[in-house]
Amino acid sequence: MDTVNLTHNFLIAMPGMVDPNFNGTLTYICDHSEQGALGVVVNRPIDLDLSTLFEQIGLSLPERLHKNMVYFGGPVQTERGFVLHTPPQTFSSTLTVHDVISLTTSKDVLEAVSQGAGPQKFMVSLGYAGWGAGQLEEEIKQNAWLSVAADPLVIFDLAPEERLPAAMKRLGIDFASLSEEAGHA
Repeated sequence: MDTVNLTHNFLIAMPGMVDPNFNGTLTYICDHSEQGALGVVVNRPIDLDLSTLFEQIGLSLPERLHKNMVYFGGPVQTERGFVLHTPPQTFSSTLTVHDVISLTTSKDVLEAVSQGAGPQKFMVSLGYAGWGAGQLEEEIKQNAWLSVAADPLVIFDLAPEERLPAAMKRLGIDFASLSEEAGHA
């Protein structure tokens, strides 16, 4: 477990997850190394739509995007925006996670969206999920998370409430059949 790299994987919170920030969540891991991990929760919309967010930061928004929701990305830096999007575009502060998905934290991605020149598919969140060195590996050992290879279609093409079940289906597991108790052989 010490050498696993979960970059471009989903983390599925197990039913016994007691942290309310992560109970029932699906988290996309954007970076995982020996220094720690960074991810974005992708299935928890907040009571804020893109139209209101763009208005707050002084940008216009194409009408077709007005009802798109902003997401709770995690409990770290909740005042800061994190944009998961499809490539090939890069911006001032873009991390290419995989050849099919990038993470941008600079405002220029939102400016591009405002001008109709942004990424084809994107999701805006406030905050992120972070783990220190070895912390995520320890939580996995304690049965807090399941991991599965990520699929951008789950993030960008499904409704928020469909994302966790779709990730579980990738594992061949029905979420309702999971136990809250950890088992150890």
